[in-house]
Amino acid sequence: MAEARHARETPRGWLGLVLRPVAGPLREVLLVSLFVNLFVLAVPLFVLQVYDRVIAHAGMTTLQALVIGMAVAIAFDFVLRQARSRVVQRVALRLDAELGRRLVDKLRRLPLHLLESRPAGAWQTLFRDLETVRATLGGASAVLLCDLPFLALFFLLIVVFAAPVAPVLLAMAGLMAALALASAWLVGRSSRGERAAARRRDELVGELVQGRTTIKSLGLGAALVPRWEDRHAAAIEAALERGSRADAFHNAGHAVAILTTVAIVSVGALAVLEQQMTVGALVAANILAGRFVGPLVQLSSSWRTYAGFRESAQRLRDLFALEEERAETGIALPRPQGVITVEGLSFHYDAAAAQASRNVIEELSFRLGPGGLHAVIGANGSGKTTLLKLLQGLYRPAAGRVLLDGMDVAQLGREQIADCIGYVAQDCFLFDGTIKDNIALADPRASDAAILEAARRAGVQEVAAQLPDGFMTQIGEGGHRLSGGQRQRLALARALLRDPPVLLLDEPTANLDREARQRVVANLLELARDHTIVMATHSLDLLPQCASVLVLRNGRMLLGGPASEVLARLQTGSAAGSVSEVGP
Repeated sequence: MAEARHARETPRGWLGLVLRPVAGPLREVLLVSLFVNLFVLAVPLFVLQVYDRVIAHAGMTTLQALVIGMAVAIAFDFVLRQARSRVVQRVALRLDAELGRRLVDKLRRLPLHLLESRPAGAWQTLFRDLETVRATLGGASAVLLCDLPFLALFFLLIVVFAAPVAPVLLAMAGLMAALALASAWLVGRSSRGERAAARRRDELVGELVQGRTTIKSLGLGAALVPRWEDRHAAAIEAALERGSRADAFHNAGHAVAILTTVAIVSVGALAVLEQQMTVGALVAANILAGRFVGPLVQLSSSWRTYAGFRESAQRLRDLFALEEERAETGIALPRPQGVITVEGLSFHYDAAAAQASRNVIEELSFRLGPGGLHAVIGANGSGKTTLLKLLQGLYRPAAGRVLLDGMDVAQLGREQIADCIGYVAQDCFLFDGTIKDNIALADPRASDAAILEAARRAGVQEVAAQLPDGFMTQIGEGGHRLSGGQRQRLALARALLRDPPVLLLDEPTANLDREARQRVVANLLELARDHTIVMATHSLDLLPQCASVLVLRNGRMLLGGPASEVLARLQTGSAAGSVSEVGP
């Protein structure tokens, strides 16, 4: 928690926290890079000695010694490069594990309204950003950055051995730097356009996958394919533009590298003729110049990688700077009795909506429980689902508060809320796996007896008994192998596994036939003896079974009170006034 708070207070700090565990291996990479670049000097020094001593003085013994020394240097160079590669791979693996863990942990701590504010594709993009950061910090690009500081050593040796060609190399280095900066600007801008176009295309692909049943049933494919083709064409066009610019700078870099060789040899030849340097020094300087220019050429070609890293790191930094919901309460609380008190509750999805139109929930006040089955009714858009999410702390009120046994729900951690207040959405989501797996997700430590009891209360035991594999039946992605009513009962069993004293149900009988609905209502009435159950429903035939009923209209309470009184007023058409204090 301390690290999470630190990452929020200093948005740049998340990367430092991630790199801290691999700081030791990164120092090893820098140290090994030092020796690798020192061994690189062996080749130009060998050439210098061969030209100036062996050839000039027919020194065969010197040649033998030099060859043996080079063989040892090559062997050590191979060993060091292999070691550096293994360390870099280890760094990449540790970064992948650490970044992935932090990203998933951050996403699960974000408030629901933030998660709902962006499409699913936007959150999936963050995992691609994760791969970009990991690949940059743990790949060839990181090795290149480790090698760049040693270019000064190569230039210094050229000044020592071949001073006349040093100005030429310095001028070419300036040209390469200008080329790299231009590449960073133009290719970076093209890369941003390419990623934006690809993101729009991928978002549409996600919608096509999620809505596959609707697309098939209504024959929408012919209308959607042109839309995908337009976005795909835009992504291809952006990729071609980025590729064309990147290739141009890559080829320009190679041209400058060749020009550097020609310029150094030409100026060096004049210097040799004027006896300002030896032929061996010229050849050695040419080799060193190649080592100097090579990383610069790679740098001008790698700006797309670094630009992608910068953008990915920015998005991840913005994510880690987002405010999290409360994770812990800090004190263990006894099991609540289940008294829900709402005081002056108002809610809007964003400030602009609140100024431009009414609140979704407007100044609600009531009290429910302990115990009993309570119904919230109203037309579509009246705020029933939003109210349930507010009661469970999924949304933060704009005004007012929700109390559980006198304690503000906003002061409770997410796990503690889930233990105290269960919630079953109307569009319940199930995971690929077995019936048992989906129930046990609520509490992986739950015993089989507890799972069976939750299944019995929700009517899932009857469903499992009709399937060949019982509780081990694979339900498929999203539970598509089950009917809507079976999925709803399975979601209810999952919520009941923790045995929360308060249970919030959004249209719990919407997908059930009459017989199944009666069984579920009977189970809920049994639970309502010692649980406070609040359900949003359109089924008026369930209302006589309830202890109290709240009637919402446009986010306001139209009626509220004991079920018998509310039903009588609904039947007579009288909706004047409201009762703010209702109970079982």
